[in-house]
Amino acid sequence: MITLRLAEERGHADHGWLNSYHTFSFANYHDPKHMGFRKLRVLNDDRVAPGRGFGSHGHRDMEIISYVLEGSLAHKDSTGSQEVLEPNMVQAMSAGTGVIHSEFNGSPKEPVHFLQIWIEPAEMDVEPAYQQFAYDPAEKRGRLRLIAGPDKQTKEPAAVIHQDARMYASMLAAGESIEQPIAKGRYAWVHCAQGNITLNGQALKEGDGAAIRDEAALAITGAGPAGGEFLVFDLA
Repeated sequence: MITLRLAEERGHADHGWLNSYHTFSFANYHDPKHMGFRKLRVLNDDRVAPGRGFGSHGHRDMEIISYVLEGSLAHKDSTGSQEVLEPNMVQAMSAGTGVIHSEFNGSPKEPVHFLQIWIEPAEMDVEPAYQQFAYDPAEKRGRLRLIAGPDKQTKEPAAVIHQDARMYASMLAAGESIEQPIAKGRYAWVHCAQGNITLNGQALKEGDGAAIRDEAALAITGAGPAGGEFLVFDLA
């Protein structure tokens, strides 16, 4: 069964410097029907104005992943990490016992567009940790590229999170297809980040998401004139 979460049905907050769409309940947006999916708790689609951002604030007991689509995101936190995140780079933070961090648009002229993802951990009170790495964009073209998961040994670099969940990224040209089996008893969430795709025959545009239950496989095809970029979450 596939249940669509359309882009226009998401929560929305426009603060002037921040234009944010919430797939699930977040901050002042509360919808008891959309409190997350399995252990995927937050999926925010954020656009931040040049030179603006989120000042120092705290998190704990959450796996937080930032995925930049356009622009650059400057990060600083209490673990001592200070980095700039751009497209085709991955940032993951295990908040654990508590971490203070800030995130700002890294450019004084161009906006930044990124996805903020929170996954509930299986372990509480772990030591806070920060991970960041870059990868070749060709690695996610025409295939699912693992971005984050619980495995410490992987063929390609991936962030390690404290949960039985895996996040993949992919880009498909128009008409290009992939198929991904879903293990029995597993669930999936698909988020169309940019462009257009079809998921098991159903059309998804930018910002659309889909909850997948009791399906044997995902059949995804790039659609529209330019295809699409999307995320797949494999969830227990």
